[in-house]
Amino acid sequence: MHHPTHNPWKITGEKAVYDNPWISLTEYQVINPAGNPGIYGKVHFKNLAIGVLPLDEELNTYLVGQYRFTIDQYSWEMPEGGGPHEHEPLDSAKRELLEETGLKAKYWTELQRIHLSNSVSDEFGIVYLARGLEQFEPEPEETEQLIVHKVPFKQVYRMVCNGEITDSLTVAAVLRVQLLILENRLP
Repeated sequence: MHHPTHNPWKITGEKAVYDNPWISLTEYQVINPAGNPGIYGKVHFKNLAIGVLPLDEELNTYLVGQYRFTIDQYSWEMPEGGGPHEHEPLDSAKRELLEETGLKAKYWTELQRIHLSNSVSDEFGIVYLARGLEQFEPEPEETEQLIVHKVPFKQVYRMVCNGEITDSLTVAAVLRVQLLILENRLP
């Protein structure tokens, strides 16, 4: 599909508002597409968002549960985390899977590339399918208090459809894998 490449936004100034090792926040003074002055805030993410949907031979997957500070509620998700931009994303995916579940996979397929909240941030995610699973010891980070459950994929798909799973990376991965199953194209 053809789309315009011209950027209708004009930046007239910028101010760094906040910065830490994971994100920065910049406020821009802009001329908007209608030609009027305004402001726009952008959250810059210093890492890629990485997600892994592990799927065993019996079509079970592994959900990771944790309390998410930002949304002030418990969340069930696939194994996921951040990967430095300068590292190979697949290496980050392998690390996250091992850290959170203790699993290693023989076969990896990139499922999806996704912008997670493109109205306010540049956060970009890559989601993988992991097959040929082998169990080792998990190595969670100190900030993670995780519960891991092995769950039939069909149940996880229903959880997504019922709104019980709302994490965007997990939703995208589960819907993509469901399509692959329906199309008989599951790697």
